[in-house]
Amino acid sequence: MSVRGFWGWLHRWAGLTTAGFLILVGLTGSLLAFLPEINHSLTPELYPGPHGPELEAPTLVRHAEKLIPDAKATAVYFGWPGMAMVRMERRPGSPPIDFNYLHLDAVTGVELGRVNRGALPRALGELMPFIYTLHYNLAAGEIGGWILGIVALVWTIDCFIAFYLTLPLPNRNGAENFLSRWKPAWRIKWRASAYRINFDLHRAGGLWLWGILLIFAWSSVSFNLNGFYTSATRLFFDIEQGIWSSPTRPAIRDGREPLDWEQAYATGTELMEGQAQAHGFSIERPVAFYFIRSKGAYEYRVRSSLDIASRIAATSIAFDAYTGEFIMLNLPTGWKSGNTLTTWLRALHTANVFGVPYKIFVSLVGLTIAMLSVTGVYIWWRKRSARRAHVHRTAPQPAPAE
Repeated sequence: MSVRGFWGWLHRWAGLTTAGFLILVGLTGSLLAFLPEINHSLTPELYPGPHGPELEAPTLVRHAEKLIPDAKATAVYFGWPGMAMVRMERRPGSPPIDFNYLHLDAVTGVELGRVNRGALPRALGELMPFIYTLHYNLAAGEIGGWILGIVALVWTIDCFIAFYLTLPLPNRNGAENFLSRWKPAWRIKWRASAYRINFDLHRAGGLWLWGILLIFAWSSVSFNLNGFYTSATRLFFDIEQGIWSSPTRPAIRDGREPLDWEQAYATGTELMEGQAQAHGFSIERPVAFYFIRSKGAYEYRVRSSLDIASRIAATSIAFDAYTGEFIMLNLPTGWKSGNTLTTWLRALHTANVFGVPYKIFVSLVGLTIAMLSVTGVYIWWRKRSARRAHVHRTAPQPAPAE
């Protein structure tokens, strides 16, 4: 087998192995580019919009726990103006609850709805969260995340193999230059046979969008194989992992209870203001407040002048849930080069920059990813059928019976 033949064989089997997964994430991703807009359209009652000064996280937690006495809050998200999502889990010894997020009016604390995010949808409010979970981890939890992480890593490597296979063979007579011989790989011959159009769509489509496909593949590794991604990025850039990727910390310290929500929120606010002064950024608004039991920590997240994403903020601090001691700071840009790179990769992946035109582009990229996988499988099937037919034609026929 020649060198080019080996890489062609590897590209074929990498594509066949990942095709089903990439079709799924491509189609779901094309919808998720417009996740907020679709959510708002399906369930407008959950998104009241700005209509007054919003309550602080501890107050909303108390409202949520009063509404659902059998559950306790573990996080508050201020994702959209006028609305807060409170993540809930049942208290030990209490009956199960059939949802995990309580939507509250952020101004009044009134309940807007209950959503079981990630589960099979029972109502319109759970449809897009389920599609998001399918896209992120196949709706299969940690195992699904690992599977898609490996798929993303194979996809990243295969991007380079596919690019190499589009390059023209060496020109022994020197009649044409390199670019002239490479030009056909960028074209689609619409008047050719169906098979040739399919082949051109696969090759030219991958070439024209090669850069963004690589960004999507490698950013997918950052989401699902963060440890590997961080180690690889650290070879070239300075990067700091967030609290979610840090080692698990003791859940209970000397029998003490964690700081209550009011104490923790006041601590987080003070620590964040101190970090803003020390690092020269401004705080625009709070975005989320989490109690991370497995890490023995609280995380306070805000939107700051260092955030680039239009929807998701990534300026955060973490502190000890029992002592209030500062643990770590995570800034999206202007701090460590690897963190800035990761912020841009993830913002591009999630269509959180450049407004509606980029959302449309990302949606089309998702459809293209699915198309490239389908056309790749079709090319393999046609070649396989042709090889089998050739073997059948050339195989020795049994001698006729006397």
